[in-house]
Amino acid sequence: MTVETRWWWIRHAPVTTDNGCIYGQVDLPGDTSDAGVFRGLAEALPKDAVWVASNLSRTHHTAAAVHAVTGSSPPMAHHPEFAEQNFGEWQGRNRQEVFDAFAPDHRFWLAPAEYAPAGGESFIDLMSRVAGKIDSLNNDHRGQDIVAVAHGGTIRAALGHALGLTPAGSLGFQIDNCSITRLDHLHMAGGDTAWRVANVNWNVRA
Repeated sequence: MTVETRWWWIRHAPVTTDNGCIYGQVDLPGDTSDAGVFRGLAEALPKDAVWVASNLSRTHHTAAAVHAVTGSSPPMAHHPEFAEQNFGEWQGRNRQEVFDAFAPDHRFWLAPAEYAPAGGESFIDLMSRVAGKIDSLNNDHRGQDIVAVAHGGTIRAALGHALGLTPAGSLGFQIDNCSITRLDHLHMAGGDTAWRVANVNWNVRA
């Protein structure tokens, strides 16, 4: 018998107060003013799910906007392992300025996957902490739906973990604000496991 644990990853609502600067783990709010987006999410997400989020408030604001539509208030654990990449001294600097400094080596991210800004971490570090928490929650909530409200980097890391990609390869996914990425973890008889990708960057609105 195969037991499926279904992950519904949601990238947080857009941040509109960054002034073009890198925010990473700076705790800026999410803009939840587009009601149609949250109605769409409420309709698309499973009704009886375990809710988790990062420790940053923009993920909490996003979840609260969905719950306001459904009239529910499920408990939600906050996991710092699901936070965005810590960009260290780059946080607060102009995003385009930093992006241009690494062109063309960065491709889809601010810097190559192995590069850690001073006082921060690399995308490789991010992948390691995200993968460890995913594995732990798979054990804790086997056979359930898990709605995980997180960040673009976190969701790219989850996809890389599921598909066995290199960190650099994991950065090739586009993850829009408030999009859903569905990953199913399959635990089979005999102990074998596998991942199935149901969708990536699914944008919904009512």
